[in-house]
Amino acid sequence: MLDTFVVTVTPPEILNLPMGFSCHVSNVGVKDGSRDFTVVASDAPCSAAGVFTRSRFAGPSVEISRRHVADGSARAVVVVSKNANVANGARGRADAEELVSGVALRLGVATQEVLLASTGVIGRPYPMDRIRAGIAGLPVPLPGHDAIDVARGIMTTDTVHKIAATDIAGSRARIVGVAKGVGMIEPDMATLIALIFTDAAIEPPDLDAVFRRVIDATLNCVSVDTDTSTSDTAVILASGAAGTVAIDAFETALHGVLLDLTKKIARDGEGAETLVEVRVDRALDRAQAKTVAKAIVNSPLVKTAIHGADPNWGRVAMAIGKCSDHDDIDQDDVVIRFGDQEVYPKQIDAAGLASLSRYMAGDEVLVHVSLGTGDASATVWGCDLTDGYVRINADYTT
Repeated sequence: MLDTFVVTVTPPEILNLPMGFSCHVSNVGVKDGSRDFTVVASDAPCSAAGVFTRSRFAGPSVEISRRHVADGSARAVVVVSKNANVANGARGRADAEELVSGVALRLGVATQEVLLASTGVIGRPYPMDRIRAGIAGLPVPLPGHDAIDVARGIMTTDTVHKIAATDIAGSRARIVGVAKGVGMIEPDMATLIALIFTDAAIEPPDLDAVFRRVIDATLNCVSVDTDTSTSDTAVILASGAAGTVAIDAFETALHGVLLDLTKKIARDGEGAETLVEVRVDRALDRAQAKTVAKAIVNSPLVKTAIHGADPNWGRVAMAIGKCSDHDDIDQDDVVIRFGDQEVYPKQIDAAGLASLSRYMAGDEVLVHVSLGTGDASATVWGCDLTDGYVRINADYTT
């Protein structure tokens, strides 16, 4: 029913990081007793690429990582969860710089080789006394290799850890990706925090180009609540320990990993009960298709109808219609379907509506729209809107 790009995920109990990487995950008391301080490092300099939020309130972690990855190289990434360290002014910037330089000194690498991601409550300073103690206790060399630990260590309000892995065809190289995020999700680059590690040898310009293309078709196509985070960070590090790979095989594998993570993010949206896929085809170009798809997946009325298993296709028509900049869309040429059932312009009877309602009560729902303006297409992912989302976010800082 949904896009079924195949990703071979290694069983979680044996999922190690790719060759050349090690990790340490701990609790330093950022907010509570859960794991909140994660470091992943490479034995040698890596090719690296990153994309970050375009928010005007971007946090120091974004500013630092954007600057440090600009030369296409990195050795380590640090994630602080449960505190975003955003909107804390000069103090927040100084704290972030101290954190990065402290980890770099402990690992014996240059400060500019360390990237930082931070996620959680906005407007609260880091508890620097605890973070300093955590850095001082960082074991060197890093002792761990379990990617599951990394995935769990970066969680905030996530209900499950998010991880995907695959082999790269024609080589012995692998890709392992972890991500976190369930709310404040409407990407304007990539979304949330996503860390991708590979032991393939890829030159920085190729890595950057492939990473951006794949993100545009995966993480940049997910939305939970239309809100863009101040801390969005997606980075990829390639250790090269497994040797060279074919670029097309690498891109295919990376797409599989990131698509898997994208769907897991959408499925775990705050309070979500239904994964929603919106597929728009027969569009003028991909931009038009994506605009219409996002209008549908972001509509509170569409999201609540899906939550209620209500086959109210009029809400989808409304969402298409409000894309007023696309005056080539003619309602007489549009086709709307839920799953494989056409609901507009072909009408369905009462029995068909009952059957469609049962379909929409499942844990995955496809909304398929054909615009009739061209041959382009785009697919986006989201979730339903539930009272659970309201409760989680009404009580988030209390």
